[in-house]
Amino acid sequence: MTQYLYLGLCVLGAALPYSQFLIFIGEQGLNVPLFFEQLFANRVSSFFGLDVIISTFVVWLFVVTEGRRQRMNHLWVYIACGFLVGVSLALPLFLYARERKRAERRACANGW
Repeated sequence: MTQYLYLGLCVLGAALPYSQFLIFIGEQGLNVPLFFEQLFANRVSSFFGLDVIISTFVVWLFVVTEGRRQRMNHLWVYIACGFLVGVSLALPLFLYARERKRAERRACANGW
């Protein structure tokens, strides 16, 4: 059941941020300097921007360490999701895959 919650959060985690990013791209094009200027335009936006940047590094570390521990494949996918969308997609997607891996192990241990 938890894995389906993670899957739903993946959808929201991709759709909601990109709904805003696509508007920015539509209005400004791929203007990277303007993107960062607006990201750090004031103390509040800087707070959120820095929080997300640090959280992204933490998620990458978690993905690598936990993914290896769980013997998961294709860990680069979750790192790429962090680059392409952010923590809001990368973390729930990784947790979804980890739950599936754990369920597989339980099924094999029970002889299913």
